[in-house]
Amino acid sequence: MNKIDLSLYLVTDNSDDVEKFLNTIEEAIKGGVSVVQIREKTADTLDFYNLALKVKEITTKYNIPLIINDRVDIALAIDADGVHVGQSDLPCDVTRRLIGSDKILGISAATIDEAKKAEIDGADYIGTGAVFPTATKDDAPSVTKEELKEIVDSISIPVVAIGGINLENAHELTDTGIAGLSVVSAIMSSDNPKKSSEKLLKIFNS
Repeated sequence: MNKIDLSLYLVTDNSDDVEKFLNTIEEAIKGGVSVVQIREKTADTLDFYNLALKVKEITTKYNIPLIINDRVDIALAIDADGVHVGQSDLPCDVTRRLIGSDKILGISAATIDEAKKAEIDGADYIGTGAVFPTATKDDAPSVTKEELKEIVDSISIPVVAIGGINLENAHELTDTGIAGLSVVSAIMSSDNPKKSSEKLLKIFNS
């Protein structure tokens, strides 16, 4: 299994202003973000590829793993550290076969059955949510705190909580056994992404 520090896992949102986008990611890493996942739902393949290369320059500079959401082709094309797929994307075992054993593989799972299957099929970690209401992904199934704990207890690979996590509610998850917080807006929309990252990490580590 690939070991990875998941304590503060940044998922990006749309990159209309590329310079601001890249600066936010770099400042967030300076504040303690331990993993960066690029999620580009609407970008053309070439635009996604070029953006991913720019982000990779930053993550490589700070020795932070770069994960690509959904797009195995982009992950392989830029030699990213890994890929994250959902339940409606390529199956976990197929994705593992494509990316090989050395790359990180994350799977979205909202139930114990999905989590167990992902572990068997070669996932390195699970992303579970939405733990709070979120505007970033309106089709995400909701997962209660109790269900989150049950998923954590049902598998031996780490679980990251995602969905609507911010500075006001992050403390509610610290006793669930999760390996980290996965955030989008709380950092990407912050006026001070470095400070927001520092505060989120402090909450999680408390």
